Formats: sequence, structure tokens, C-alpha cells
Amino acid sequence: MAELARVRVWAEALLRMHLDPGWSFGFDSAKRRAGLCNYTDRRITVSRYLAEKFEDDEIHQVLLHEVAHAMAGPAAGHGREWKRIAAEIGYVGGRTHDGEIAHERARWIGACPAGHEHFRFRRPTRVTSCGKCARGFSPAHVIAWRERA
Repeated sequence: MAELARVRVWAEALLRMHLDPGWSFGFDSAKRRAGLCNYTDRRITVSRYLAEKFEDDEIHQVLLHEVAHAMAGPAAGHGREWKRIAAEIGYVGGRTHDGEIAHERARWIGACPAGHEHFRFRRPTRVTSCGKCARGFSPAHVIAWRERA
């Protein structure tokens, strides 16, 4: 697990190395996404919850991903220019984070009839079915939600 103080040191070093002094770093409260590059505020943030869960190498890759966004600019998205810059600075991951979420902080826990667990941070408002059991909506695979105690 990465220590937040160490993550901040890495982030600030990457910002100094690759970006102009107008950029800053911080932690945010995201529970599903690992990092964010805010072009308007010129600020890169990382989820404090996921940073605490990830190994050092994983969080370092998140930082490189977001720095590459800042370097490439808002129009680049995850396109060719962003990929080139990301590879140049040492990023080896994909376009998006597909790892674990901060499910232990989810207020709502769901289970399908087959026992697959699902998590929501807000109260579910619609009937949903398990995507692991069926591709589209399936009444046979409806998720039963309960509020975490």
C-alpha cells in the first residue's frame, strides 16, 4: 500500500520535472476513478482512498497517466499524442483504470441470485440486473440491494 506522504513527494517531483510551475497536486475523495487532470485549475489529483489501496507501482502509473494528460493538453484525450507523451515519460498502462474501487466505502451492497457482489455509493433508484450473469437486463438476475450497516 502506498503512503500518502510518499505519493505527494512523487507527484510534486513529476510536476516539477514535466510541467510548468502553475500546476499543483492534491488528493480527492473519488472512490471509482484513480486520478484526474483538471486543466482549468491546472491541478492533478489522485483518490486518497485508492492511493491507500494501491501498491507503489500502481499509484506511480496513475501519476504518470495524469501528468501525460497535462502535457498533451485537453484536446488530446487518450489519442495518439497522449499515448506518445505517456510512453515517453514511462507510462505503461492503458487508457483507463480498471482496477479495484474503494468498495469498502460504498453505502449500498447488492447481490444477484448467483451471489455476485455489486457496490453503489448512492442509493440505487432503478431495478438493475447483474452484468456478469447476463449481457442485457434480465429479470432472472435482478440485484437485491441493502444498505451497509
